[in-house]
Amino acid sequence: MESIKKYIAEFIGTAVLVVGGCGTAVAINAVSTSHSTAIPNSGTIIAIALAFGLCIVAMAYSIGNVSGCHINPAVSLGLLINGKISAKDFVGYIIAQFLGATAGAAGLWLVFGSNESLGANGYGGGVSALGIGALGAGIVEVVLTFIFVLTVLGVTSKVENGAVAGVVIALALVLVHLIGISFTGTSVNPARSFGPAVLQGGMALRQLYVFIIAPLVGAAIAGIVHKLLIAKKDA
Repeated sequence: MESIKKYIAEFIGTAVLVVGGCGTAVAINAVSTSHSTAIPNSGTIIAIALAFGLCIVAMAYSIGNVSGCHINPAVSLGLLINGKISAKDFVGYIIAQFLGATAGAAGLWLVFGSNESLGANGYGGGVSALGIGALGAGIVEVVLTFIFVLTVLGVTSKVENGAVAGVVIALALVLVHLIGISFTGTSVNPARSFGPAVLQGGMALRQLYVFIIAPLVGAAIAGIVHKLLIAKKDA
């Protein structure tokens, strides 16, 4: 029963992340398109980055005591490598996260009345603001996920950090979004990319593999680095 509660919490948390974060991006783009409003690119990036970060704060202090508020397969992988989560829960978390992200994207489709744009990640001309290719997008996602997951592992490794962990993790997510939005829209979360891409289809779905593989690679590297260097030092 406790495991089921954890999975439900992860489902809800990931759905909220997609609705809040991707929904902000979709809403801003919709306003800009329909009203020809010139919204500064820098302002758009900051708003979207803050939306994702604030979703983490909200979920960390609401479902954190139930599941740990991973709401990201990359985070769950890093914690698995460091022995902070069982293989059974890892699988359950992953399934819940992907389902939650898909439900969140479905909610955006329902609200906006279209699946043309659901906040999917992407690369290449017309998708990436900087027009980077698949290789560049993969490198960006590996590096940003490494930074984010290493932060999560570091701040959650000590009990005394519990009170501020949610805020630190949220700020780290804001940081990687500020860096990465112009490159790929910023994934660092395979589930967050999966939900919008699957329902949006087309180019977003064809490019999805980059935003599943690259974040997991970055998370694995972060997990190994933390286990071999930081965790060993603390032991």
